[in-house]
Amino acid sequence: MASTPSHGPVTLSQVAREAGVSLATASRAINGSANRTVREDLRQRVLEAAARLQYSPDANAQAMARGRTTWLGLIVHDIADPYFSSIAAGVGLASERQGLTMTLSSTQHDVAREPGIVELLTRQRARAIVVAGGRRDDDDVNDRMREALAGFKRSGGTVALVGQPLLDVDTVVIDNRAGAGDLARALHAHGYRRFGVLTGPPDHLTARDRLAGFLEVLTELGATPDDAALVPSEFTRDGGYEAMRRLLRNGPGVEVVFAVNDVMAVGAMAAARDEGVRVPDDVAVAGFDDITTLRDITPALSTVRVPLVDVGIAATELSLAAPSSEPRLVHVGASVVLRESTPPRG
Repeated sequence: MASTPSHGPVTLSQVAREAGVSLATASRAINGSANRTVREDLRQRVLEAAARLQYSPDANAQAMARGRTTWLGLIVHDIADPYFSSIAAGVGLASERQGLTMTLSSTQHDVAREPGIVELLTRQRARAIVVAGGRRDDDDVNDRMREALAGFKRSGGTVALVGQPLLDVDTVVIDNRAGAGDLARALHAHGYRRFGVLTGPPDHLTARDRLAGFLEVLTELGATPDDAALVPSEFTRDGGYEAMRRLLRNGPGVEVVFAVNDVMAVGAMAAARDEGVRVPDDVAVAGFDDITTLRDITPALSTVRVPLVDVGIAATELSLAAPSSEPRLVHVGASVVLRESTPPRG
């Protein structure tokens, strides 16, 4: 007569007792093992005992017993930012194709939290990690992150980064500098001469790259902005709002404002409205990224399109590729999209 537990879920220990084997043997028979096998007669005895007791194995325990779980960790700076949600959509699609489950962690724009998240994923034996988001000009944080990722790789995991190739891992590199330069050239060709820039944080390397590319082309064209028209801010919607308000109230008169990402540009347009300034009649606005929520913005926002879902797919595929002796770089271009927020002048 089959044994049945009196109450509660059946445990692996009960299965081992039912089969007359050790707990370790029962675990290897049911969950598998990275380096040990079980005799076929013992494995069958354990499986028959598990069936009699209606034991349900823990999927995560099975994966960890084999040496690695079946999920991929994605680390982003802001879950609510459509830039990161679009990348996450790509990571999720590519993970599913590989039979993996994506888990999502946010630093809430505090990059100092990244190493701790990586260390947690290392302890939990994630199969791979994708880190999305521009790096900061902070040697201490970057060194700690580099060390944490190296530890994850030593444990058998694999890694890819979206951003600047600073952490000695495979990286998807977005051509921020060239994209911003192309936008400057296109706006100049539309007749704009007096430019303002909402520059983002001075230590944010993506913001810095975009600002540098934009200013480099404007200088080449003889339209260098006044220093007072370059307004730093947080790399967020609210940062763009506050920077635009400061520019409109205290800065020089400008014809067009470039915000170094789209969520900042959305905040800038809201600030212009609240200040009684019409976009694009009084001032034009452009952004960078072409996030999906721009479909609901009026007037439609000019921007630099980055294929964010494809970036997520590329980063995931890179993170799961066979290891290489040197970090691999995948370069992703960006293309200018001019819409109603920057009409031709004159």
